[in-house]
Amino acid sequence: MPLHILVTGGCGFIGANFVRFVLEQRPDCKVTNLDALTYSGNLENLTQVENDPRYRFVHGDIGNRQAIEPLLAQCDAVVHFAAESHVDRSILDSGPFVQTNVLGTQTLLDAVRSLWADGNGGYRGRFVHVSTDEVYGDLPLDRPDLKFTETTPVSPSSPYSASKAASDMLVNAAHHTFGLDVVTTRCSNNFGPYQFPEKVVPLFVTRLIDGRKVPLYGDGQNVRDWVHVLDHCEAILTVLERGRCGEVYNIGGNNERSNLELTHMILAAMGKGHDLIEHVTDRLGHDRRYAIDASKIKTELGWSPSRSAWPDALEQTVRWYVDNELWWQRVRTGEYREYYQAQYGSP
Repeated sequence: MPLHILVTGGCGFIGANFVRFVLEQRPDCKVTNLDALTYSGNLENLTQVENDPRYRFVHGDIGNRQAIEPLLAQCDAVVHFAAESHVDRSILDSGPFVQTNVLGTQTLLDAVRSLWADGNGGYRGRFVHVSTDEVYGDLPLDRPDLKFTETTPVSPSSPYSASKAASDMLVNAAHHTFGLDVVTTRCSNNFGPYQFPEKVVPLFVTRLIDGRKVPLYGDGQNVRDWVHVLDHCEAILTVLERGRCGEVYNIGGNNERSNLELTHMILAAMGKGHDLIEHVTDRLGHDRRYAIDASKIKTELGWSPSRSAWPDALEQTVRWYVDNELWWQRVRTGEYREYYQAQYGSP
């Protein structure tokens, strides 16, 4: 186990859950959290650990090499979460996705290669790149036998997934060309606490609390595989510690559901009727089905999801947003962001 991990994007949904998970599960480990605090980065996600002597927050951008080099010099592993990740935003403006996901990853890899060189043609440390199943494109609804494996050709459909696919290729090239110890994970849809309320689960829950309808894209038959964020964090930690250098590992929840089924389950958990569904124009280029074959990580590393089974896991997540209204109200209105901007400015 690395003793000091640099986590990029550690104030976001998955990153913050990972920081807390590592500090809880690995008492000998230190974590430095580098985050630019863009709209979805929230320091309030880490109040439980902010006074832990093993934890340090640094306000900075992965695209700023001068900012990241001193941090890399002190760390022996990187877990790279930092990314723009919302498909709808990428359709409206793909520029930030290329800037952060592609150029930011390239800058980080170049800095790692410079700072971690051991003088003998090799490198110390491990780089875990957190990617997405969306890089594979989509699958037909009428072929439930088909699933994404690690050898499925990359065929992204949206500007977001295209930018993540590009970052995956840069990571792979860093291993193939320079010999960096890199591992890539590709995970299915996450759910759980502290997710920014533009994503479907917190969006629907918070709208229902407000007495508003939930907007369901198209016919609602699009299928996703859902995994609890803590299962995802456990899988990433497993890959960091025991994954094979240069490999890709798919991470899934064995929990395929249509968006309509998801909507019905959220409504049921909140005691609401189907009359609160509002069918809206479908997203441009909306992928029909994602399905993960996670047998590789189970066979090689012994990991499988233990927290993701519905309805219990989804109902617990719904309850978290119901019980933490102050958190998402402040996130949604930008109150946290205004505070951070006043305190930190631009990285």
